[in-house]
Amino acid sequence: MTHIRKALRTLRIVALASLPVIAGGLSSCVQYASSDPGLSSDPAVRHPIVVASAPMTLDVYPINGILDRRSLSELHAFATKYRRFGTGEILIVTGRQGAASPEAIEQIRQALLRAGVRARVGVAQNELTGGMGAPPIRVAFMGLKADVPTPCGQWPNDLASGSSLQGWKNEAWANFGCATQAMLAAQVDDPRDFVQALPLEPSDVAMRMRAIENVRKGQDPGTNWKTGLTPIGGSGSSN
Repeated sequence: MTHIRKALRTLRIVALASLPVIAGGLSSCVQYASSDPGLSSDPAVRHPIVVASAPMTLDVYPINGILDRRSLSELHAFATKYRRFGTGEILIVTGRQGAASPEAIEQIRQALLRAGVRARVGVAQNELTGGMGAPPIRVAFMGLKADVPTPCGQWPNDLASGSSLQGWKNEAWANFGCATQAMLAAQVDDPRDFVQALPLEPSDVAMRMRAIENVRKGQDPGTNWKTGLTPIGGSGSSN
């Protein structure tokens, strides 16, 4: 029993003596977990969405020298965007001499005119595609646009590397959140929504007074919505 007691006492002393070493090791790990203030883990800070004047373009592809219904529909939507956010001249950029038919260029002019565009429409030549690609006709203007100025797809560090301390710092990688921010900037219809909220519309006075009167009468102020949906299994004729 004496030998057992001495062994337990020795283990207890060793365990108490090792506590500062363990704490020191943990503190060193905490140091690696501290993030660089310049490399925020917030995607909105690392890859901010900015609203600025930038080129806005649309490529249309004539078929047999003319534009089909799909291209004309795209032009109409593009013209609507110009009326909302565009400014200055609209430029029709064609490829080399004779690559775009005069009929297609005139169709673009008429489509913009029918959509309500009254700006000057100019024509310029520039090599848009190389090789065997089908040359489009590009329509462009300067307008208000939301965009992410930092390039996506940047991987300057190997996070899986065991030969460096880069992966031990527990920091967000350089590309973190870039694609999400870029997709959000492209999907929002009005770029100004990123910098200011829409004003609140006036409240519905009739609905508000109805709810107040129901409360005064001791009735439920909620709205009882009734739907008459037909079950999928009950639709159609039965054999």
